[in-house]
Amino acid sequence: MATTGDNAMRAHIDTMNALLADHFALYLKTKNFHWHVAGPQFHDLHLLFDTHATEIFALTDLIAERVRKLGGDTLTSVGDIARRTRVKDQDSTALEAMAMVRELRDDNAALVQSLKQTKESAGQRGDNATDGLIDDWTDQAEQRVWFLSQIAK
Repeated sequence: MATTGDNAMRAHIDTMNALLADHFALYLKTKNFHWHVAGPQFHDLHLLFDTHATEIFALTDLIAERVRKLGGDTLTSVGDIARRTRVKDQDSTALEAMAMVRELRDDNAALVQSLKQTKESAGQRGDNATDGLIDDWTDQAEQRVWFLSQIAK
């Protein structure tokens, strides 16, 4: 029989897996925009989107390993990612460049909020390692929001 503590840890692991799904989905959206951006700022945005995608993808393994260290299972498939992510799909390959910038800015801002909620969950569960790691992850997401906000002015 599961104890209240076990249920709380399962909820924390679910929160971590949702965060992992968000990172995978945001990675793919950012790469989509990297591949399909066009217009006068093509070069700069193409490089920026690739840099952001690389940063986001690098965190997926760290998040998944935290889930495993906590005793949980990680995401298992594209369908699992799709069920858990809060990042909205964008299938258009013809989106205007500034619309891409604004959409990624908003998605990264939402990710910052998810990171803060996950940090709170980690603190409540006594998961000090995740709590500490999330500070760096949040800083990276906030920097992406800042860069994208400066472009979208």
